[in-house]
Amino acid sequence: MAKTTSRYSSVAIVLHWTIAALIVLNIWFGWRMSGLKGMAQFELFQLHKSIGITVLLLSIVRLGWRIINPAPPYPAAMAPIERLGASVMHWLLYGFMIVLPLTGWIIVSASPYNLPTVLFKTMPWPHLGFVHDLPMTVRQMIEMRVGTVHEWLAWSLLALAAIHVAAALKHHFWNRDDVLSRMLPLSRRKTASSEI
Repeated sequence: MAKTTSRYSSVAIVLHWTIAALIVLNIWFGWRMSGLKGMAQFELFQLHKSIGITVLLLSIVRLGWRIINPAPPYPAAMAPIERLGASVMHWLLYGFMIVLPLTGWIIVSASPYNLPTVLFKTMPWPHLGFVHDLPMTVRQMIEMRVGTVHEWLAWSLLALAAIHVAAALKHHFWNRDDVLSRMLPLSRRKTASSEI
């Protein structure tokens, strides 16, 4: 009989909180850039791109980890509609965590400025060739339209994250179950909740 842990693995916990912190920081950087000029704007833009690519790569790793290592089971008392809502929310968040930086990569690749991306001033990162090699007029149109989508995705991801946090707090303080504690780094709740 194999034990099913009631907590996420250490890898999942580290990835969860690292990606969450980077996303919040990068969205703030994205809005901050519009108020800057010259080298200050350029430097922040490079950092924004570096963090975005990092989020993309970490999110792909996290998705792969989640597929190989399923999430711990929901509390037995959790209603079926709540379980469905939680599952939908998690997969939506995965989608946004990957699509949002991908749209940023498309914007950079389409930009007529042809600015290189050097991750954290160290590693060159390529443009997407199938976008960068298009005629300039098409690239300008892509940059403008995908830029609008990128901003919309950022707002939407923040809204989803707020709902996600509110639901976790509701479970912790109202339901008093272990939904939140199973993702907290230092939580010492029980290690096995069921047997299969």
